[in-house]
Amino acid sequence: MLKGKLKLPDKARRVFPDRLGSLVAGFDEKADDDGGSDLVFESGEELETIQPNGYGSSGESEIADFEEEKVGMEPDLRVRQPKPDRNGPGSVSVLAAIAADDKRSDLEYEVNQPEVNLEKLQRIASLGLPDGGGLRATAWKLLLGYLPPSRELWEKELTENRLKYAKLKEELLLSPSELARKKGGALSYCDPPADSAVDGPLKRREISQEDHPLSLGKASVWHQYFQHTEIAEQIDRDLPRTHPDLKFFSGDSSFSRKHREALRNILLLFAKLNPAIRYVQGMNEVLAPIYYVFSTDPNEQNAANAEADSFSCFVRLLSDSVDHFCEQLDNSAVGILATLSRLSDLLKANDEELWRHLEFTTKVKPQYYAFRWITLLLTQEFNFQSIMRIWDSLLGNPFGVQVRSLSPIPLVSYL
Repeated sequence: MLKGKLKLPDKARRVFPDRLGSLVAGFDEKADDDGGSDLVFESGEELETIQPNGYGSSGESEIADFEEEKVGMEPDLRVRQPKPDRNGPGSVSVLAAIAADDKRSDLEYEVNQPEVNLEKLQRIASLGLPDGGGLRATAWKLLLGYLPPSRELWEKELTENRLKYAKLKEELLLSPSELARKKGGALSYCDPPADSAVDGPLKRREISQEDHPLSLGKASVWHQYFQHTEIAEQIDRDLPRTHPDLKFFSGDSSFSRKHREALRNILLLFAKLNPAIRYVQGMNEVLAPIYYVFSTDPNEQNAANAEADSFSCFVRLLSDSVDHFCEQLDNSAVGILATLSRLSDLLKANDEELWRHLEFTTKVKPQYYAFRWITLLLTQEFNFQSIMRIWDSLLGNPFGVQVRSLSPIPLVSYL
C-alpha cells in the first residue's frame, strides 16, 4: 500500500505503453479526454493487481529506481496500437470483399429462383459479375437468351440445342466420305461391291457426277465441301493469334490445341451457315471470351458441352452486330459507318475539346481508332479479365449490345 498520493510526471507515464500495450494506451486516452495530463493514484489504492514485468508496489525505492530509469527517454517512445484507418487500403479491401459477397449472394439467389427475374439479373450484371462458381457462365447464357427464365426448361433447352449442334457438325464439317462412313449406309466410290468375289479383281463402283471429289458442279457435295477451304485456312491463320498471352488458347499442348479446334469448328460452321457474311477476321476474338467462360464452368457437363453452348451464344451475340461485318451495308443506316458517326456525335456532346482535337487538329476519323472497338467489342483493347468485366455490363444492357435505334447504342455509350 502507498501512503499519500503518488503523482507521476508525463514522461514517466509515457513509458507504460511499452509494458502494457493497448491496455495502457486506452487508459491513457481516457485520461486525456478528462482534461488531465498527469496520472494520479489516490492513497489506499492497491497496485499489486497491475504488475507488468515486475513493477509493483514493493516500496518507494522501486519508484525511485523507476524515476532514474526513465531519465533521458524521449516522449515519443510511447507505443500505441494503431487505430484502423477508415479510409486506408485495408478498409477498402474489406468493404470490397463485403460488396463482392453481397453481389454473389444476390446472383446465386436470383439464378436459383424457379423464374429468373431478367431485369434484376441485368442490373446485377451491369455492376460486374463475380468470378468462379460458374455464375458468370449461367448469367451470360440467360442474358443472351440461350437459357429461358424458367429453370424447369433449362435441361430441355440445353439438350435440344446441343443435339442440333452435333447434327450440324456432322452434316457440314465432315467430308462426304467421312459422313458416308459414319452413317454406314453409303459406300465410298472405291469400296468393292458387296457381291464381288473376295479373290477376284477389284471393280470400280459407278458414282454420279455429284459424288465425285473432282466435280465442279454446284450440286456436288464435294464442291460444296472444298469451296470453304479458303475460309478454313484464314481461320487457321487467326486462331494462333487469339490471346497469345493465355496458355488456354496458345501453345502446342494438347490442352490448347483442343480449345483451338473447338473455336475452329464454331467459326467454320458459322461461316457455312451464313454465306453472306462468312468469316471475318477478328470473329475469333469475339468468340474467345464466351468459350473461355463456358469451358471453365465447374459443372462438368456444362464444361464438356462448352463448344455447343458457345456456338449458340456466339450466333446470338453477333445477331446484334452482324451488319457491321457485312461490307455491302457499310454505307447504310445500319452499317458500321453510321455507328461510327453516332460515336463521333456522342464524343462531341460529352467532350467537345477532344472531339475538335481529333476532327480538326489531328484529323483522325473515328474509323481509324474506333472501328476495332465496336466490331470486336473491345476484346483487343484490354486484358482478358477486364474484357469479361466489360462484357458483364454490355450483356446486361436490356436493349442488347448493338441495338439499332435513334438513341446511342450501348457499346458506344460505354465508350
